[in-house]
Amino acid sequence: MKSHLLLMTLSGSLLLAAALAAEARGPWRASEDNTRGWQFMTPEERVEHQARVRSFKTLDECHAYQHEHHRQMQQRARERNSALPSGGRDICEHLRPAR
Repeated sequence: MKSHLLLMTLSGSLLLAAALAAEARGPWRASEDNTRGWQFMTPEERVEHQARVRSFKTLDECHAYQHEHHRQMQQRARERNSALPSGGRDICEHLRPAR
């Protein structure tokens, strides 16, 4: 009886932890940590960028937008005699097929 109760409690705890972890991730949010050119965008552009990234249905359309966004941010950086940070997260990652 005790082992059954312990197993049920442990199973419930694991399910709760998994649900909380999934909820904590939530939808993708644009931020200065994951958006190239964040410092060159207006608050309105940041909101629009986040909405656009969330709206993509295909990897190709996401990559096309990402390429154009990076081009625009590179141009803004040049205009301000600044460097555009490289690297960062692939915003289209969520559209890749599961392995």
